[in-house]
Amino acid sequence: MELYLWKGNQVLNSKIETVDQLRELYGKPSDRARLKVLSKIDGHMKSFLSHSPFLILSSFGSDGSVDASPRGGSPGFVKALDESTLLIPDWPGNNRLDSITNIIQSKSVATLFLIPGVKESLRFNGTAEVRTDSDLLDHCVEGGKVPKIVIKLTIAEAFLHCSKAIMRSRLWESESQINRQQLATMNEMINDQVPAEHVVSETDEEMEKRYRDSLY
Repeated sequence: MELYLWKGNQVLNSKIETVDQLRELYGKPSDRARLKVLSKIDGHMKSFLSHSPFLILSSFGSDGSVDASPRGGSPGFVKALDESTLLIPDWPGNNRLDSITNIIQSKSVATLFLIPGVKESLRFNGTAEVRTDSDLLDHCVEGGKVPKIVIKLTIAEAFLHCSKAIMRSRLWESESQINRQQLATMNEMINDQVPAEHVVSETDEEMEKRYRDSLY
């Protein structure tokens, strides 16, 4: 059954296919929303970065594929090298290297920074390089360890994002936390997803200890 959207007496196709159709529904952004987008890091953004232990890094492959990857460290682990450059250290993971491969191929990235308990977020869009320069690596030492590489992000757009999404999700409210036992363990989920010869027996506690031993 075909569904339709109505605007007054006008029938709109249920599939939005043009930006003009989209704007008919949403209207234009306010001047304040447009003008808040900067091309460099200001003092408020530096302060936000110094408190942020977590970001989502989005990247784009040369074949049109996209990827979003979580990154974490001690608050301030991402460094502002100058007003237009960020350094994101790459710490041990699963060696898929999806984001890093994409950066080598196409360079375009977008980031979203979060601070636990803070409803607003911080966004940077730009181009990135994968670097092993010793002076850049030295900026990102953590726990006495030096990362193998850093992602050097040159900023094209920088702006603070409002709190509505966090408010709707109630992300930081204790009442939103679930009992972890409501979900299968990570190991159980992956065992159901991989061929039988790759199934392993490991409790969540054993997995977490293995992860903690190789965070850096």
